[in-house]
Amino acid sequence: MGDELRIGQKVIRLLNSDITDTDIECFVYYARSDLKLWAGFGGGIAVRGGPQIQKDLDALAPIGPCEAVITDAGELKAKYIIHANGPKFQEEDAENKLKATILNSLKLADEKGIKQVALPAMGTGFYGIPLDTSADVCLNTVKDYLQNDTGIEEIVFCAIDSREYIPFKTQLDKMG
Repeated sequence: MGDELRIGQKVIRLLNSDITDTDIECFVYYARSDLKLWAGFGGGIAVRGGPQIQKDLDALAPIGPCEAVITDAGELKAKYIIHANGPKFQEEDAENKLKATILNSLKLADEKGIKQVALPAMGTGFYGIPLDTSADVCLNTVKDYLQNDTGIEEIVFCAIDSREYIPFKTQLDKMG
C-alpha cells in the first residue's frame, strides 16, 4: 500500500503510482498559467480524461502564480482535478511560492467538500524544483494544514517512480 503518517484522525499516505490512474476523489495537477494540457501528465489527462477537461480549462484560463482552479476529471478514476500554477524554473522565493500553491489547492478542495486529495511531487521534473525541496515543502505544508480545521481526511502523494518515491519516503520518515 505504501507508507503513511497519521495526524490525529487524518492521514498522509505515499504511493508509487501514476496520479492520473489512481482511484482517488481528487488530484492536483501542476499546471501552466494558460491551463493547456500538453505533454507528460497533461497529455495523459487530456487523452484519458477526454476533451471536456480542456474545454473547461479554456473558460478558466489564464490563472496567476500560486493560483488554483478545479474541474471535473472527465473519464478518469478521480472525480475532480485541481490545476495549480506553481513556481517554475528557479523563480525567486520558489519554496514560499510552492507552499502558497499547495495551500491554495487544499483550500479549494476544502471549499468543494473534498475528503481525499492526491498530489504529485510538486514542481519537480520539467519545472526544476529539486526533489528534496519538493518533498520537504509538500509534506510539511500538508502536515501543518491537516493539523488545522479542515474537512480533508486523506492526502496521498503519488510518486511515479523510485526517483520521486525515495525523497518523499525519507522526509515522511523524518516527520514520523
